[in-house]
Amino acid sequence: MVTETDMRSHITLENQYSSSCSFALQTPDAPLFTNGMARPLPPGPAHSLGERVRQFFRETPVDASSATNGETPPALLVGAIPFDIMADDFLFQPESLSPLTPLMADSTRQQDDLDWRVLPQPDRTAYQQAVSKALDIIAASHAPDAAADKALDKIVLSRSLLLHANKQINPLAIFRRLKGDPGAVRFMTPVGNGPDGVMRHLVGATPELLLSRKGASVLSHPLAGSAPRSNDAAQDEAAAASLTGSAKDQREHRWVTEAILDALTPYCAQLSAPKHPSLVSTQTMWHLGTRIEGTLKHPEEVSSAQLAAMLHPTPAVGGFPRNQALPLIPQLEGYDRSFYAGAVGWNNAAGDGAWYVSLRCAQISGNQARICAGAGIVEGSVPRAEADETSAKLLAILRALGIDEAGRPVASPEMARIDVC
Repeated sequence: MVTETDMRSHITLENQYSSSCSFALQTPDAPLFTNGMARPLPPGPAHSLGERVRQFFRETPVDASSATNGETPPALLVGAIPFDIMADDFLFQPESLSPLTPLMADSTRQQDDLDWRVLPQPDRTAYQQAVSKALDIIAASHAPDAAADKALDKIVLSRSLLLHANKQINPLAIFRRLKGDPGAVRFMTPVGNGPDGVMRHLVGATPELLLSRKGASVLSHPLAGSAPRSNDAAQDEAAAASLTGSAKDQREHRWVTEAILDALTPYCAQLSAPKHPSLVSTQTMWHLGTRIEGTLKHPEEVSSAQLAAMLHPTPAVGGFPRNQALPLIPQLEGYDRSFYAGAVGWNNAAGDGAWYVSLRCAQISGNQARICAGAGIVEGSVPRAEADETSAKLLAILRALGIDEAGRPVASPEMARIDVC
């Protein structure tokens, strides 16, 4: 539960970094920055999010001018949903919206002088062993004598790096360093107190839109099926072509799009998706992506937050079928994903909003940060190749921290002036 202590911890941390920014979502078309925390949404599991959001706005005065006059908090909820659908989410009403004003490079500590200690959880060897176990489970579930309703086609397994710095980590500095990837949306949000009593922050740059709603229009852009990019142009082109032609990755992607289409169909008067996925690129990865668009039958009855919670977690981050994959994930991974592979976003009083899958992110608390990356395991997966894929996906956030997977310093990214709170 969000307490006054949580609030004070957050405010103290942000004041230390000379900013009152409480939430940041840097999208190309509609960036959103907020200041402070006015009121928390009572936390709860995913299945109750829609009703909690409705109740919140019943009790919250709606003032059309409140977004800019600074007198009344905006009728808006921002925050994050954890991976575990039974775990508590963390959403809040901000005190105000922040104008987009340039933050000079020297107005936020850059923290180029941090020393890091890295603890893999699990390490690459243990991760490859977990992938092998998952492949055995998938094979056994499709054996002739196996129950048809117990079949497992895909499970997403991640691994994490627990990073310890020699001083407190500045989440705003990490957010700034993630600038530069046109294929990703940057985000920063508090997610509650950590074990040390310090407010945790989720900071990242995700390429994947879970769901957006504007009026009756809904959009989802799932990604599933991936390949690491190369600095060599010919090899990079070959990797993209190989991904496009991969039956394994096409099959994996189809499960995701079909699951989203099935989930949205009861709510939509119209719903469409291309027959085949397209290539989506980030600085480090190629992905297969499908743009799914629809029109809600009764938009007044379902908010963006409710739809996002209903879709989450998709087979892109959990597995397929969901009820077979999800119980196995904590057993095979051996750590708590928390808000990794959850969702981060916003929802206003009209029910509009946008929610992004929280990938390529760090969960920061004091001088600790946990970063995670996963891969979809299906029949035909190769444990070493899946471990390599997680290493490639970890690169985005490792570069923002200025280190490699072993914690060694690497060349710092350009710290250009950007728009932020």
